Amino acid sequence: MRIFAPNEIIAKSRFWYFLTKLRKVKKTASQIVSINEIKEDKPLTVKNYGIWIRYDSRSGTHNMYKEYRECSRADAVEACYQDLAARHRARFRSIHIIKVAQVAAADVKRNYIRQFIDSSIRFPLPQRIKKPAQKRHRSLIIASRPSTFY
Repeated sequence: MRIFAPNEIIAKSRFWYFLTKLRKVKKTASQIVSINEIKEDKPLTVKNYGIWIRYDSRSGTHNMYKEYRECSRADAVEACYQDLAARHRARFRSIHIIKVAQVAAADVKRNYIRQFIDSSIRFPLPQRIKKPAQKRHRSLIIASRPSTFY
């Protein structure tokens, strides 16, 4: 069972919560053998992740599929929790992550992720201020206004 939690104690709690939903098991009759943190193989490359979610809102239970572009699976899940908290006011306790899968660039469904897959994409910085060359005794008053464009 793969559980996403901020620390070991919450991970154990979520494990017992999901296990009691799946099987008729008590905490007293069983024990957790080990807890492992799964590291990412390539943590510096950006990948597309698809996340299947089930969450409880004020009006009922909803199933949802969302896509995120992050460097690791844990970062994508963290972005998912933040996104659901912002857009849907869903709390951590009401969100159940069903499945997390890496999605190929050709299989991305959402337009807000697809727009970043283009290899020729650029992010210009138009508000860069050019600083004058450093002089030994530079005055504090400059005669002209700085230009923010190249």
